[in-house]
Amino acid sequence: MGYPDPPPTAVSRRFPDGPVSVAAARRFVRAALDGDPTDLVGTAQLLVSELVTNAVLHARTEVEVSVARLDGRVRVRVGDRRPSRGLVPQHCSPYAGTGQGLALVEQLASRFGTDGGDAGKAVWFELWHDGPPPPSAGWETTVPPRPADRTVTLVDMPTALESACRQHRHAVLRELTLAASAGDPLGVPPEDLVAANDVNNVISAGLAATPTGPAPESGLRTLALPLSAAALPAVRALRRVLGLAEARAREERLLTLPALPRGRAFQDWLFDEIAGQLTGGRPTAWTMVPREPEVSSSELVPWDVGQVRASRIPTVAADEGNRIVAANGAAADLLGWDPDDLVGRRLTTLVPEHLRGRHTAAFTSMLLTGRTRIVGRSVPLPALHRDGRLIPVRLYIQTQETADGRTVFVAQLVPRATTFLDGPRTPGRIREAAVGEPDGDRSPAVPEAGARAAGARGGMTALDRLTLLAELAAQLNNTLDLNEGLQHAGRLLTRRLADWCVVDLFTADDRVDRVCVVHRDPRALRPGAYEGTLSEVSEESRGPLARVLRGAGPLLLTDAPRPGQTESALDRAYVDLFRELGAGSAVVAPLRARRRIFGALTLARASGGPPFAQEDLTLVDDLVHGLALGVDNARLYQDTCSIAERLQRSLLPVLPEVEGLRLTARYAASSTTAQVGGDWYDSFVLPGGNTALVIGDVTGHDLDAAIAMSQLRSMLRGIAVDREEPPAEVLRRLDLANHSLHREATGTCVYGLIKGPPEGPWELTHSSAGHPPPLLTTRDGRTRYLDGGAGLLLGMDPHAARGTARDALPAHSTLLLYTDGLVERRDKPLDEALDRLRRHAADLAREPLDTFCDELLIGLGADNADDIAVLAVRPSPPTAARPGRPGRP
Repeated sequence: MGYPDPPPTAVSRRFPDGPVSVAAARRFVRAALDGDPTDLVGTAQLLVSELVTNAVLHARTEVEVSVARLDGRVRVRVGDRRPSRGLVPQHCSPYAGTGQGLALVEQLASRFGTDGGDAGKAVWFELWHDGPPPPSAGWETTVPPRPADRTVTLVDMPTALESACRQHRHAVLRELTLAASAGDPLGVPPEDLVAANDVNNVISAGLAATPTGPAPESGLRTLALPLSAAALPAVRALRRVLGLAEARAREERLLTLPALPRGRAFQDWLFDEIAGQLTGGRPTAWTMVPREPEVSSSELVPWDVGQVRASRIPTVAADEGNRIVAANGAAADLLGWDPDDLVGRRLTTLVPEHLRGRHTAAFTSMLLTGRTRIVGRSVPLPALHRDGRLIPVRLYIQTQETADGRTVFVAQLVPRATTFLDGPRTPGRIREAAVGEPDGDRSPAVPEAGARAAGARGGMTALDRLTLLAELAAQLNNTLDLNEGLQHAGRLLTRRLADWCVVDLFTADDRVDRVCVVHRDPRALRPGAYEGTLSEVSEESRGPLARVLRGAGPLLLTDAPRPGQTESALDRAYVDLFRELGAGSAVVAPLRARRRIFGALTLARASGGPPFAQEDLTLVDDLVHGLALGVDNARLYQDTCSIAERLQRSLLPVLPEVEGLRLTARYAASSTTAQVGGDWYDSFVLPGGNTALVIGDVTGHDLDAAIAMSQLRSMLRGIAVDREEPPAEVLRRLDLANHSLHREATGTCVYGLIKGPPEGPWELTHSSAGHPPPLLTTRDGRTRYLDGGAGLLLGMDPHAARGTARDALPAHSTLLLYTDGLVERRDKPLDEALDRLRRHAADLAREPLDTFCDELLIGLGADNADDIAVLAVRPSPPTAARPGRPGRP
């Protein structure tokens, strides 16, 4: 018959190639087992459905199903005519929508196995009424080997992301196949779909044949994928089919959702590697491919809840259902919750009410289109505290895959008024570099054995020592981010001197914070596993780290520290670190600056290599002097910036309540530098009843700029209230007063007055000192820039003539004053940026004013390189309110 023969007592039937055969096979099995227990019949129907579906999708031949009643058992066989298409058990997670057929057979059948021959193959399973069955033979099949004359090497492949993408490919191809069988190919050529299914099965089989042991701690594997050079056209067809499927999914013509950007980038890399290497190209590691912010992730390892709990940054993780699956103590403290109380709640619990609708729409749009707005970008927006307060934060979202292939959205919420030391790391600059990015011309995973051995023997030349000291200083001087600088310094030390190193620093409350752990082989570290806050140095602390933090050292440890009889929590943590990372010798040295000790550096070497010796202590002492100076300078700089930002925020006023006017303002510091600028806004009611509006930007990004801003703000308010003169005259007098300061400031400013009764009409008179023009948006979405009244910057010529412009403000229109950080980008012309602002404002014309401002920051302020201040005003006559209903803002 062409199939492996069924048992002689079996009844069998053949079914055509097509989805209708699945239901027909179920009915056939039910009829054949008439009279048997209901649960046994139901199980047989379920399993035969899965196996016939596999045959329809992958073999695409006529299918034969046979059912036999044997002594105390039932045997069902499903055969096809394509022996070359072997079985590929997917071992997918319970959450996966595909790849479950063979897994279900394994879980529900008493025994299972396969038979094969030259003309066909068959999958069989048995269901036993009672008694333990003998063990199953498994899924081994005797099928002809596939020709594979080439090997594609996939370097640093992220295992969790590959699993998620493989499941997505199978789901898409299955749906396309079923749609084509129903007569709707969705624009996919039939021959391309056949080729795509075949080569996808080959690729999946090759990936599934990789080692089955646990993945490395880094979550990356390098594997060899055997393929035939003749598979190249089919691979290109698979890529075309998936591209068409993505387009159909975005049109909502498929049930399968589009891939997220990270998944699309991985698929592109996978197909580029296959096509390139089949035509003679060299492999390129996944970790070496440049990617857009929405694709990059600083975490390449599979996500787990421990990463969130170990983070010192307020972090919340949510699943694809928009539910919180993890939150750490820092996030809970920031937002007034207990971490366990947050888990299971909708993410909208933390979203202010005026943004919830747009958040839900944006999240749904992301899932339906695969396009993201803010993933991978640093976005200023408010978070909702449990007591109803709004907490200004900078949000940074990454996507990560779990070990079973699901996607998790990991959000870091950094308060906008905290020191930058606690801010999120820039994606792709630390963690990704640590697992595969070149540093200079060397891979960080490859030690400089010669240099390290020379250091161990004390054989470093004076030039070598000076070079190492200079390079270490440069690692901290070349970045404004202390965490990043310490990571770079750690990688340098582990290349040249040690197998691993640790930096511990005192916190403000005298606890010990393990801020940096670097290993020569980054795959030996799980991100966040060893870093975090430890206990204080107590009277019971007697270990090497405690001694050094009290002033001893450098200390040479010729063996790993051992547990003591009266050790403290700090001592135990240090012993545990050595036990887990392994060390044969170590040097512990204090970090000292300005006559005080603020931390310690630990350098360790593994057993089996050259140990540290007494002559190394002089070099380490020189190294910690340079390292301590760099860390101390970075901390001083960050403290200064924190003071400047807090000063700046303290000077941002509470907006007045004015009948007939709604006012809202926002401020966001730069996301890319640890500097604070001189942006400010102000609004107040003059004695005559007019409402004053001010926005300005003092040149500079430091404490001096913040101080100059405070002086100008105070002088302008005093001048404006004193005489209530036209805006041009107020700016002229402000410039004269500025000229009298010891340090004359330069900057831009808009000063305006809104005149009119609460019910309208309203008129704006304003003057500008070199500032971007205000934007007026009417309720129906028409926009125009108010260019009148433009003049020189403050601090240029205090006697220059200035003009005043007058513009009518229609009811329910929105007047927007903003600083250049909202629009200016180094890679975009200013005209294009201003047009972009107009489009965003037009789209938001009918939104509440809070939503208007927050959405502008979300849409235009992500990754802003400069500070942003915005002040929005909307004339809203009291008569706009209907009886019993509040007026629309």
